[in-house]
Amino acid sequence: MAGLTKVTGGSLKVLGAEMLGYRERDFKHLRKDIGFVFQDPATSFNPLLTIAECVAEPLVVHKEVSSPRAARKRVDELLEAVQLPKAYGDRYPHELSGGQRQRASLARSLALRPKLLIADEPTSALDVSVQARVLELFLELQQDLGFASLFISHDLAVVGALSDRIAVLYRGDLVEVGTTAQVLGAPQHPYTQRLLASLPVPDPAEQAERRRTLEQLENVGS
Repeated sequence: MAGLTKVTGGSLKVLGAEMLGYRERDFKHLRKDIGFVFQDPATSFNPLLTIAECVAEPLVVHKEVSSPRAARKRVDELLEAVQLPKAYGDRYPHELSGGQRQRASLARSLALRPKLLIADEPTSALDVSVQARVLELFLELQQDLGFASLFISHDLAVVGALSDRIAVLYRGDLVEVGTTAQVLGAPQHPYTQRLLASLPVPDPAEQAERRRTLEQLENVGS
């Protein structure tokens, strides 16, 4: 997360621009540099548009192309980059599985070659078996395309697999920030400790110990 956002003394910066009190018209020039992947791929697409039209929409809005038809070559490249056959561009969102829709959503977020990609719980609506492949694809694309990412999730197992730095929010406050090793290896805030203690593990003995730790933390918190 380092370099993506900065929170100090009431200041919130994204790509070097102060967000608190930022006016909509001033934000326009930054929009092309920020891509978004939303939580639910089923509701993040217009059901009346084909996948190709949905993926092309940022290009049309920002006047990179004159129409979805003119963007089709770029759309096909994006679909192939997220490992979807380009023929899927002619399908409608309801014709794709959840994992396929989220890949298409990822393709749309990369249409304008953003510097920063913000992903809000992008795997929470997916089956566990599908989640892993989507996360692998996310990492592969980040390495290939070089964008920074802000990954928002309550699942610390996912966060640990993806992040270089972690920031923990509790009731709207930033309570802990550090490298992945620092936050997950030696959490300082009770809320972070409770999150880690709640993670399931395959060892029954360790799981029982985690339950006892979690109960103790909750008793202290109450």
